Amino acid sequence: MKMKPFLPLLTVGLVFLGACGLEKPPASLKFPPSKEEAAAPAPAAPAAPAAEPAKEKAPADPKLAAGKAVYDTNCAACHEAGMMGAPKPGDKAAWTARIPQGVEVMAKKSITGFQGKVGAMPPKGGNATLTDEAVTNAVAYMVDKSK
Repeated sequence: MKMKPFLPLLTVGLVFLGACGLEKPPASLKFPPSKEEAAAPAPAAPAAPAAEPAKEKAPADPKLAAGKAVYDTNCAACHEAGMMGAPKPGDKAAWTARIPQGVEVMAKKSITGFQGKVGAMPPKGGNATLTDEAVTNAVAYMVDKSK
């Protein structure tokens, strides 16, 4: 059984389907409402969504503010979840052994990556595009929040 004549038809069919202009299928295909549906009262408006928790203000110190921005976009995913032993900012118990090392030592370890007794961190948190200064600012921000 030959299938070759079928391939051009399949290709043409896919082109037409792709050109129909729909980015996604419609949510539903309903006919116009019946008289009963049209006469029914409109459903109540949905309740207002719960207010989002207040976002933490950026620190006044420009380096800490820059560190917060780096933390929020690059570090928070692991540190907020405590992945691979990552200490959560503000968890004083998790930072008590780290803070005495100093920001410089912690920043160097964060830049080069390390394997510790209770966890690990890839170099620059896995984002090689971060500058050493950005990582240092993020570490300083976490330390400041954890004192």
